[in-house]
Amino acid sequence: MAPQTAAPPIDSEIIDARTIADYQRDGAVCIRGAFKGWVDAIAAGIERNMRSRSATASDIAGGKGSFFDDYCNWERIPEFVDVVRNSPAARLAAAVMQSRTAQFFHDHVLVKEPGTQKPTPWHQDIPYYFVDGQQTVSFWIPIDPVKEATLRLIAGSHKWDKMILPVRWLDDGDFYAAEGDYRPVPDPDIDPSMKVIEWEMEPGDAILFDFRTAHGARGNMTAARRRALSLRWVGDDAHYVERPGRTSPPYPGHGMQPGQKLREDWFPVVFQG
Repeated sequence: MAPQTAAPPIDSEIIDARTIADYQRDGAVCIRGAFKGWVDAIAAGIERNMRSRSATASDIAGGKGSFFDDYCNWERIPEFVDVVRNSPAARLAAAVMQSRTAQFFHDHVLVKEPGTQKPTPWHQDIPYYFVDGQQTVSFWIPIDPVKEATLRLIAGSHKWDKMILPVRWLDDGDFYAAEGDYRPVPDPDIDPSMKVIEWEMEPGDAILFDFRTAHGARGNMTAARRRALSLRWVGDDAHYVERPGRTSPPYPGHGMQPGQKLREDWFPVVFQG
């Protein structure tokens, strides 16, 4: 693993020391109004994405409502380019990761239509990815008010010694053929040792969480849509790793070798302090 550089000074204009400490302790924080001025752009980008879906797009609701997801489209959607390059996201990412740099990994659109029963299964992002490192952060930015359908996270799960076995969202089947040293998918609602944290949110609020933080969400049984954009970032110590099978996103033809930093022509460094 690449050595971690000294933590940069805190950018007090964008985040405070207590928020960073909460992130390091729990693996997640909610920052109110972080993208308040970007809600219209994100909404337009999501609609553009839904009209022009990529080959990775899917609806995993099983016919009971609609749960649309698609990813790795940001470079072809002008609104997402603007958010990635010009919003506070990169500076916030560097600050909570305590990294000199913020390198963009990928975007992910998640839309649960009214009456969608399908929950987002409990999972960690890191087992699906070909990247590893201690400095990671994912943003979950809703552009609709959310209450019951908000993101739920298990506090402190980013420090677990074993990762959760990744599953396929469509049918909850194992993502990799062999379970290896993974831990079973948890159910914190029946395990009192696990603390679930969640926030009711307004458009433009953002949850920031470590790639290792276990998270999920209920279905959307309300009468309103639940649209969210997720932005994934890595920091100074991030590097390519191999997993037991195909990763998601797969990024075929990347040509990277274990231990290498992610190639910057595919994964741009947006902030450098």
